[in-house]
Amino acid sequence: MRSHRNAKLSFQARRLLVERVRDECWTVGEAAEAAGCSQRTAYKWLARFDAEGDSGLEDRSSAPKTCPTRVAEAVVDAIRLLREQNRWSGPRIAEQLTVALSTVTLVLARLGLPRLSRIDPPEPPNRYERRHPGELVHIDTKKLGRFNQPGHRVTGDRRSRDRKGVGWEHVHVCVDDHSRLAFVEVRDTDDGDDCARFLEAAIAFYATHGIRIRRVMTDNAFAYRRSNAWRRVCRRHRIKHLRTKPYRPRTNGKAERLIRILLNEWAYARPYPSSAQRRAALAPWLEFYNHRRPHGSLGRQPPISRTPSAA
Repeated sequence: MRSHRNAKLSFQARRLLVERVRDECWTVGEAAEAAGCSQRTAYKWLARFDAEGDSGLEDRSSAPKTCPTRVAEAVVDAIRLLREQNRWSGPRIAEQLTVALSTVTLVLARLGLPRLSRIDPPEPPNRYERRHPGELVHIDTKKLGRFNQPGHRVTGDRRSRDRKGVGWEHVHVCVDDHSRLAFVEVRDTDDGDDCARFLEAAIAFYATHGIRIRRVMTDNAFAYRRSNAWRRVCRRHRIKHLRTKPYRPRTNGKAERLIRILLNEWAYARPYPSSAQRRAALAPWLEFYNHRRPHGSLGRQPPISRTPSAA
């Protein structure tokens, strides 16, 4: 057991107090003064040592031995059963057992079942990697606000805002599943036409590195599902379009991860005077990401090391 945070004496200090009184014939007052505690405390440790020996000098739990208001174990078991087997919500359990909702909430938290998702078995890891560049690329978008002057993130002042009428810009990202080579553009919208133009630009970019895109994976956004322009680009370049399952963004996790890296290392990495200057800083960062930044899943090598052009 750990020592109490506010304990005056450690285990060794208690043994020293006992030795001074029992072996060296110090008075209890002298030993207590030397130890920096009261005589009452000194008598307590002496009595425990006389009764239990060295084990009596250990810290004891300060929790009460009984708790009259504690929820009965039968009620706890019933709450657990209704949660795990019936998947009932807290209010429904409280109504069924005629127990206060606050009591059910506390018991569920104590059992480690505050959310129904805790009951479901964890999904198996879904990590995969295509064997060759271009077999699959992941595409996604991220919306960022335009600005003409630094906002409250930089100034700390929420009263002066320059967002009125400025609008948004959309970061389109594409990352190759095998090499992690990334292509990113900032466009005015994320509609079907802009998504199709981005795909055309991505195809040309990867072609300069000797990579032909064969499959592309996106989420189920309207621009990817219903855009004729998007379908024409895929058909013209003989690209198979794959979509993630609903509510499973982790399937497109490589694009999601790239977006997070973009936000941390480019978009929010430093205070830009305007969104135009932030946009101008994208190309140098992307060149660094592809050519020099070590990647954990690639043995600390940059993505360019896995492309045909680097062979």
